[in-house]
Amino acid sequence: MRTQEQIDEIISALEKDYPLAECSLEFERDYELLFSVRLAAQCTDERVNMITPALFGRFPTLEAFAGADVGEVEEYIHSCGFFRSKARDIVLCAQALISRHGGRVPDTMEELLKLPGVGRKTANLILGDVFGQPSYVVDTHCIRLTNRIGIVENIKDPAKIEAELRKLLPPEKSGDFCHRMVLHGRAVCPARAPKCEICSIALFCEQNI
Repeated sequence: MRTQEQIDEIISALEKDYPLAECSLEFERDYELLFSVRLAAQCTDERVNMITPALFGRFPTLEAFAGADVGEVEEYIHSCGFFRSKARDIVLCAQALISRHGGRVPDTMEELLKLPGVGRKTANLILGDVFGQPSYVVDTHCIRLTNRIGIVENIKDPAKIEAELRKLLPPEKSGDFCHRMVLHGRAVCPARAPKCEICSIALFCEQNI
């Protein structure tokens, strides 16, 4: 396990590498981010960003999504995989947002997790990016990198990694740190052929110890 001083060094290095720690999904409304994250499951953000302009154009309001035919939504999202379950969840989620929350995305983990298709990763992203709350988005990049650089030790369960990060990361830096895990995982430290020679945090990597 890394010391707090080492974790602070890792945070600082990644801040220099990725000063803009932003979600790569494109959206204008909070519910659009919610739906985009659902679409991104087992799919790339790049693909989702190709799909959503037409999808959000066809269904320009939350009410339009709530009244949508699931089959028609499927046609718009077909290329992002698992389109049937995703289309169903999006329509049901829109209906739930209107009936339970007056058309607004809730700002608590408890209420977000009650929405169709929303798990802890999605809920954390919404809490951080929409509401500015401390958030701990544990995706495949975060799982891989936190293990590689010794922030956690041989933990693959996202919920357990989230619990560890809550103890180790300054709350005000948590959301940006998780975004930087994604950016670093894509640009420098993919699962295969990591570019260790240009990695600013290679010093902490378990592969180099």
